[in-house]
Amino acid sequence: MNRKQFFQRSFAGMAALAATASPFGFASCAAKKEKNNVPLNLSFQEGIAPGENLNEKLDFMEKLGIVGFEPNGRNLANRVKEIQDALKNRNIKVSAICAGFRGFILAEDPAVKAEFDTTMREIVAAAGELGSVGVIMVPAFNGQKPCLPHTMETREYLCEQLHELGEYALKCGTTVILEPLNRRECFYMRLVADGAAIARDAKSEGVKVMGDFWHMQEETSDYGAFWSAGTKYLQHVHIASRGRRIMPGEDGDLDNYVDGFRALKEMKYDKYVCFECGTKGDRNVTVPAAVELLRAQWEQA
Repeated sequence: MNRKQFFQRSFAGMAALAATASPFGFASCAAKKEKNNVPLNLSFQEGIAPGENLNEKLDFMEKLGIVGFEPNGRNLANRVKEIQDALKNRNIKVSAICAGFRGFILAEDPAVKAEFDTTMREIVAAAGELGSVGVIMVPAFNGQKPCLPHTMETREYLCEQLHELGEYALKCGTTVILEPLNRRECFYMRLVADGAAIARDAKSEGVKVMGDFWHMQEETSDYGAFWSAGTKYLQHVHIASRGRRIMPGEDGDLDNYVDGFRALKEMKYDKYVCFECGTKGDRNVTVPAAVELLRAQWEQA
């Protein structure tokens, strides 16, 4: 090959490579643009915003552009009209319902289990009236005893019970959302994947799972945790600072959520990321700062 042929073939090869690479480059840019267009739907639990009453709290939330409200499930049936009236003409909807039932689903005592069945179904029905994405539940906290043993038979029983509950939730127009915790609080479902697997084995579209950035200390990857549930099962997300469970940003550099946010954006997650935390400062200062931090990290993701 002479010098002229070398350059001719080199330039031809470069042109072919560019032609081949360009569509992928454009696709990558388009995918990134599409990912960045996914909105961050922030939600507050009732105790997050400052205010003397629900309407004052909702006014504060509206000024910050918060679009979700997560009430506690306790006495929810008696609050349906109050909440509906408070949200009328606002750009805020009920996101999830945070527990509030009595008893627990894995109780050995039939009376305690019956109490769970009754109160949970009351909350699920109220959640459906409010248009909620679901009612959050934990099968059993470490301190709830006597509890069924941690065996395969118990897991099978749990899936059977969740199937019935999930089907009831669907009839009410909502879901049941399993919340994985850390090992200090719960021996069941320490990983998002654990919850997703139980939701799958419950064989009901009314059984879902959530991720909680603070509880996800058990995970090796926020990104992997959310994708382990994927678009089929991930129904809700909680967020707090990652050291002391206070307002995002109050634990400094620990409070990095970009890895998890990247997964949520890739899966086009369109539900809520809800604050579940306290604060060491003035809520009028720490809450807006936390919202600003999360929006910046969402954009970065």
